[in-house]
Amino acid sequence: MSYDEGIAERVRTALAGQDEVVEKKMFGGLAFMVRGNMCCGVLGTDLMLRVGPDGYSQALEEPDARKMDFTGKALSGFVYVDQTADDAQGRLRQWLDRALEFSASLPSKQGKSPQPRRRASRRQS
Repeated sequence: MSYDEGIAERVRTALAGQDEVVEKKMFGGLAFMVRGNMCCGVLGTDLMLRVGPDGYSQALEEPDARKMDFTGKALSGFVYVDQTADDAQGRLRQWLDRALEFSASLPSKQGKSPQPRRRASRRQS
């Protein structure tokens, strides 16, 4: 799946003043990471937002939002928002603010390298 470059550019512009934003191609689309955590992205003409478990139900009450079911199973805390709707331009900032608020509640992963996995030791009998 590809992503709509026009929507991606609108997201870039909206996030321009935000610190520690990194773009990554993921899921066949474009993800925007904030402090090392996924915040939002663009898949096709949909905006993907990480609103968190507490904001999930409320987000799904919005008429332009639906469950993110990228793998066929809904991913709790993530929603798709249709960006082809007439009011998409005005609502983009509101949606991004929700995702940024949740991202700000997460510990930063910026600059952290993954910890090596420990192998379970086998007991000798």
